Amino acid sequence: MTIALQPNESLVSTASTTDRLPGIATAAITSIGAGVIHAGAIGIHAEHAGLARMFVAVAVFQIGWGMIALFKPSRWFAVVGAIGNAVAVAGWLATRVSGISFIGGLETRESAQFADTACAVLGLVAVGLALAAALIGPRSARIGQLTFPSLIVAAIAIPAMISGSAHVHSHSVVAADGTVVNEALPHNHGAATDTATAGGATDNTVHTHVAAAVPTVKYDPSKPIDLGGVEGVTPEQQAAAENLVAFTVVRLPQWSDFHTAEAAGFHSIGDAATGVEHYIQWSWINDDVTLNPDKPESLVYEPQPDGTKKLVSAMYLLPNSVKLADVPELGGKLTQFHIHNNLCFTKDPVAPRVAGLTDAAGNCPAALQKFPEAPMIHVWITPQDCGPFSALEGIGAGQVAEGQTKLCDHAHGQGF
Repeated sequence: MTIALQPNESLVSTASTTDRLPGIATAAITSIGAGVIHAGAIGIHAEHAGLARMFVAVAVFQIGWGMIALFKPSRWFAVVGAIGNAVAVAGWLATRVSGISFIGGLETRESAQFADTACAVLGLVAVGLALAAALIGPRSARIGQLTFPSLIVAAIAIPAMISGSAHVHSHSVVAADGTVVNEALPHNHGAATDTATAGGATDNTVHTHVAAAVPTVKYDPSKPIDLGGVEGVTPEQQAAAENLVAFTVVRLPQWSDFHTAEAAGFHSIGDAATGVEHYIQWSWINDDVTLNPDKPESLVYEPQPDGTKKLVSAMYLLPNSVKLADVPELGGKLTQFHIHNNLCFTKDPVAPRVAGLTDAAGNCPAALQKFPEAPMIHVWITPQDCGPFSALEGIGAGQVAEGQTKLCDHAHGQGF
């Protein structure tokens, strides 16, 4: 006897299927991952209040949108997520191409790092999946499992957060090309107390470190860097200057042996007779790394009586496409860029050397050449009369921007 069993539709489980937006859950997870990385980077940008608030807003949006999209997905909300994450990715791309001139701290063009690249990739995935979900619309499908995408996102976001927290954020100090302010570095205000200038200061008032509350100290690279006590310098400017000095003091000694510098492509310009000798890595002047002691454009050595050379300063050069009038303020009155528009070099294609000065018309002899004017600034790792950003007083100190006078940081100099 054969028993025919008729299928009983009531026994067929439908619990594993539902109407859903394909990909929206994964988009939500990736958006949350990007938001977590952004949240971890807020402290790195704390020296720029506006930029820090922007990171807070982006992190809140990406995490908030992701959480809502997980539990209350809809087509219009998927569009919101795609647009929001697209804006975040576009902002990241802009900082890697040319910088964003109207956002303090993002004026610089920066090299891509693991943390920001991972964040951008997660945001881009969120854009693509959210947009696809909005276009496709609800479909009947099995309930998705988020374990695998969650693990993938975690595997990207967690290392990115760790990498970001340890990364020295060099907001490359190129006005048009960025400003390497190195805000991620710890800095020391000593016992400084930020107070507003008298007269009822508001949030828009320039704040200064009152000398009575913040006594100035002479610059000593062997001690915590404290450049406080200068009237008219904002806390943000002071922190930017301190961070650059601290970064340089810590990292520049890797070039203490000039042979190491030569092996890396540095060449002397032959000015040792002046009391200091500049070594320049010519191919680094117009790259996308600025104000970074790991890749300085120029090193300054002081010849010693025994024939050795003592590393005393970095001379950071901005790309020669940046005009002196367009350099960033960096540390306000603490810092000042300059150029050399009167030097003539030999036409050696590898190691040009200073061999004369321009004539009254600003031209070099036919046998010599004049290079484009690249704005530069010294950061000394030894005490100087005019502080850590001293120009080379009396030794071809160069020309400052029109309308400016040469600055000397008397408050932190050793000779005053």
